[in-house]
Amino acid sequence: MPLYFYGGFSMKEQELIPNLFRTEYQKMISVLIYLFGIEHMEIAEDIVSDTFLSATEVWGSKGIPENPTGWLYTVAKNKTRNYIKRNQIFEQKLVNELKTSAVAGEEIELDLSVKNITDSQLAMIFTVCNPAISSDSQVALALNLLCGFGFQEIADAFLTNKEVVYKRVNRAKEKLKEAGIRIEQPTLVQIDDRLENVLKTLYLLYSEGYYSTSQNITLRKDFCEEAMRLVYLLLGNDKTNTPEANALLALMCFHSSRFDARLNETGETVLYQDQDENLWDKELIAAGTHFLNQASRGNHLSKYHLEAGIAYWHTHKTDSVEKWQNILQLFDQLLALEYSPIAALNRIFAISKVEGKEKAIKEAETLNLTDNVFYYSLLGNLYTDINNRKALKNYETALKLATSKPDQQMMNKNIELLKSKMGN
Repeated sequence: MPLYFYGGFSMKEQELIPNLFRTEYQKMISVLIYLFGIEHMEIAEDIVSDTFLSATEVWGSKGIPENPTGWLYTVAKNKTRNYIKRNQIFEQKLVNELKTSAVAGEEIELDLSVKNITDSQLAMIFTVCNPAISSDSQVALALNLLCGFGFQEIADAFLTNKEVVYKRVNRAKEKLKEAGIRIEQPTLVQIDDRLENVLKTLYLLYSEGYYSTSQNITLRKDFCEEAMRLVYLLLGNDKTNTPEANALLALMCFHSSRFDARLNETGETVLYQDQDENLWDKELIAAGTHFLNQASRGNHLSKYHLEAGIAYWHTHKTDSVEKWQNILQLFDQLLALEYSPIAALNRIFAISKVEGKEKAIKEAETLNLTDNVFYYSLLGNLYTDINNRKALKNYETALKLATSKPDQQMMNKNIELLKSKMGN
């Protein structure tokens, strides 16, 4: 990723380049690597990074152009053309191997049309998710190369450190080069082999936006929107329009429908039970319901189906026993299919609604997630009005573990409310 220098920008302008980087970087990277071949991916990265560096320099002194995206595309095309002209051997290789109609003597043009971007991104994500490299490396490389994730953001998504991710991404690049992988539109066999990791990549991208651990904010809508766009891209192709992909998009729609209610005016987190239902996006709920219905084709039940079902019930504000019984049943199925400590923790709240707080406390304490802020926050909630001293102790532990400002604000608020209740 390039470094940005904002000396000449206003605050609004400062936000523009990072936003454009998030939306346009992976589009240009995909097209360039599709053009150059996987063995020259570093050249593609350099050209795109240099394009954004030029934007910071030129826009800082001359102001933002009328069409910033068009400006970036034009500069990227010019830099690509200049690079090819300066490297005659490279130019000859492209003329000989190019997938376009270019022939010797013609000028090679960088095609940044919507169709070519879409085709390039689809080909790239299936190329990156290649069995020649490990599953974790596939996901890490796709997040870095195709989604614009930094190494720290990927490390947070994998619950590991930045150095591990850096080595993993670079090893993955080398293996793809050594294997001589060609970038092509995926075949049906490749889709069957690789779609699982493609969906996992987009799921992680959305998850990092839904609750960002690498930034001092809770919600990053740009990550979520990018993940949804890429899943929708899969649905636009008959070969990748699968029940699992529809279930994943349904899950994303349901969660995204409550975004405007998740944070208050001061940026503090609003818990589910306190959210204003009027702020929920009814169109996204309807879209999620449509994609969930589309996901019912076939007889394979994936984790995305189950998580989408849980998210669907959360778009019903009613506190009925039927709702929470359905959610609890879906969590039980999810944990049987693929155990996750976070899913197990989220299940506890449903238990408290169906079987009471005492049963939920017993279940929660068996998890022993002593490094998780929400484990202690949940115990604080469950112990409230049962043992307020224990509730307070758990909230205070959660506050110590909280790393983001919104989480810290929430824990402080809970502590103050509890102390007031206890007469302290």
